Amino acid sequence: MFIFGLGYTASRIAEALRSRGWVVEATGSAGDVDFTDGSAVRDALTRASHVLSSVPPSDGSDPVLGRYGHDITQDWIGYLSSTGVYGDTQGAWVDETAPVGAGRRTARAECDQRWLAKGARVFRLPGIYGPSRSAYDRVQEGKAKRIDLPGQIFSRVHVDDIASGVLAGLDGPAGAYNLSDDLPAPQNVVIEEACRLMGAEPPPLQTLADANLSKMALGFYSENRRVANGKAKRVLGWQPQYPDYRSGLRSLL
Repeated sequence: MFIFGLGYTASRIAEALRSRGWVVEATGSAGDVDFTDGSAVRDALTRASHVLSSVPPSDGSDPVLGRYGHDITQDWIGYLSSTGVYGDTQGAWVDETAPVGAGRRTARAECDQRWLAKGARVFRLPGIYGPSRSAYDRVQEGKAKRIDLPGQIFSRVHVDDIASGVLAGLDGPAGAYNLSDDLPAPQNVVIEEACRLMGAEPPPLQTLADANLSKMALGFYSENRRVANGKAKRVLGWQPQYPDYRSGLRSLL
């Protein structure tokens, strides 16, 4: 497997692959190949039977396809996308048949479609959490917030369930797959559960205006949807080990 962008999530995928005997090469901060070294990347691609990209759009386009698209000719290609491609559905469920490109992540949606056109397995991911990146960490760092937005719903997924989903996709057909847990829930209840398990007081309830959120966080709260994962279960035989935020948080405690 050659991985473009060995970051938080792709590192867990690489670890899962290596534990099963795979050879993994990668670009990225934790990788062993310099993305800007075209010769080294192309040499690595000639050795790879499978290619996975976790690199997000940059300046409105896909840097991997822009630079190495013609060199990626493997039968198995994967791409880590985002459920943000569905935009705001006002809390309604979305599956892979839902339209994409109407939300704030238009560049992501365009890249998503380009990888699909290339015959990739496109894994659409909601909010990702896991070791050192969870509600516990935000509570401990004093960054956790409870926002007074009744009816606001998000989907999320444990990083190890992403890894198992990608591994399940090794034998699955090309196409888009939502990898999310079974229980979309308000962010507030996740923070409250983390505080309960830690024995900590939940942060005060705030209005969106008073929370002083970053532009990125405001964008997060501007969309409201429930993500359905039935296709990945049905077609790939995938089952999340952590089907809801409660089991996921308990595993991290």
